[in-house]
Amino acid sequence: MTTIAVTGHMDLTDSSVPLVRAALRETLKPYASGLTGVSCIAKGSDSIFAEVVVELGGRLVVVIPSKDYRQNKVKPDHEETFEKLIDAATEVVVLEHETANRSAYEAANRTLLKRADRLVAVWNGEPPNGKGGGTADTVLEAREADLPVDVVWPDGAARQG
Repeated sequence: MTTIAVTGHMDLTDSSVPLVRAALRETLKPYASGLTGVSCIAKGSDSIFAEVVVELGGRLVVVIPSKDYRQNKVKPDHEETFEKLIDAATEVVVLEHETANRSAYEAANRTLLKRADRLVAVWNGEPPNGKGGGTADTVLEAREADLPVDVVWPDGAARQG
């Protein structure tokens, strides 16, 4: 059994989604026979990763950053995917934070890293933005903890804006 957590950009362009999905499938395929994926299932990379884990027959563990996350952070364009992934999960962990905020996201990222044997980062390689809790911050934390990190950023992938 290999437990792989994910961190990644939420704001992928529409044309990047199939590229990232294919790259994640290739990255995760070697682990498929005993794969457990750990994800916060946020829009974008987290959800694509979770969908690929389920597609490959792996176990999905979902980490929800706060008690109010579903009501206050899941937008209408992500509701269906979010609910489908919650239903597919073999375990759902809701952290004790009342409110979805930077502290809750940082705690969720630490939870992902504690549970994982390795990290997959859907990351364009840009440094941390100084706010904390982002993709680059999570990659740095994983590397500091000597957790193997696989960066996935296929040719042609881009972020919105």
